[in-house]
Amino acid sequence: MNTFLAAGLLLLFAMPGELYRIPPHEEVARMARFVANQCNWASMATISTHEPVQGQPFSNAFSTSDGPVGSGTGVPYMYLTTMEISVQDLKVNPQASLSMSLAQTDFCKNQGYDPQDPLCAHIIFSGSVLEINGTEATFAKKALFSRHPEMVDWPTDHNWFFAKMNITKVWVLDYFGGVKTVTPEDYFKATPYKATPVKATPYKRHH
Repeated sequence: MNTFLAAGLLLLFAMPGELYRIPPHEEVARMARFVANQCNWASMATISTHEPVQGQPFSNAFSTSDGPVGSGTGVPYMYLTTMEISVQDLKVNPQASLSMSLAQTDFCKNQGYDPQDPLCAHIIFSGSVLEINGTEATFAKKALFSRHPEMVDWPTDHNWFFAKMNITKVWVLDYFGGVKTVTPEDYFKATPYKATPVKATPYKRHH
């Protein structure tokens, strides 16, 4: 079993309720991991296979989980069905991008940051969406169902399967000066949280 999967399985149900301190904006890989773990859903863009927008970008919302808040793996997992229009696109072309923003949490609202404000951190993953099975699917099921309990009761005749975003590049916008990129290697090596959870603190805006 992969090390990150083993760690995630051990900590899966230890979901603390505290807010965690947002990483310094200079620590780009940590920021990306922080956003990925804090967010419960993402906007996924595929290349449409459906008329009248065939061949054009098509964005849709999907529930995600990389594990429990405070101990995620960094891998965005999803629970999908081929009955869904974007998943039909992925069957033809698995390339996609996945975007997550702290605007989905209370952080930006509490600090008065507009979702488009650079201080309201968001990330974009480039890569492909792959079906998973075996041990990784078992982990994905626990990761997703623990954060999205409604999934347990979704119709069984929809042929649900577990999938992950296979990340090839990470884009981060969390401060002024433009977008930054992170390699998958640096992203997965990063630790998004300090040892002790503390109340989230905002960035300071420079005037």
